[in-house]
Amino acid sequence: QVQLVESGGGLVQPGESLRLSCAASGTRISDNVMGWYRQAPGKQRELVAAFTSGGSANYVDSVKGRFTISGDNAENTVYLQMNSLKPEDTAVYYCRASSSLGDYWGQGTQVTVSS
Repeated sequence: QVQLVESGGGLVQPGESLRLSCAASGTRISDNVMGWYRQAPGKQRELVAAFTSGGSANYVDSVKGRFTISGDNAENTVYLQMNSLKPEDTAVYYCRASSSLGDYWGQGTQVTVSS
């Protein structure tokens, strides 16, 4: 059974940083295309950052230069380092694992950026 558990969200002020974690079980992150998505109230879920099948990373334009996706195969965990946070980054952030065997989502973690 594949499970993805996100953590690390919270309430921060503009300009601060957070690091989100996505701990995977039942599958290896190296066997999947891993990504982070977010959904703000009243908006559609959007891709924030994801690894490509070649191992490089893609980012939505609004987070380029501020967010970094990384993975630790030994910990079987994917991270999203978020710096210089803005109020428009407020959303529920989800981890996704995709492979030929299936498409899996975590339960999400809330990130709120507010002064």
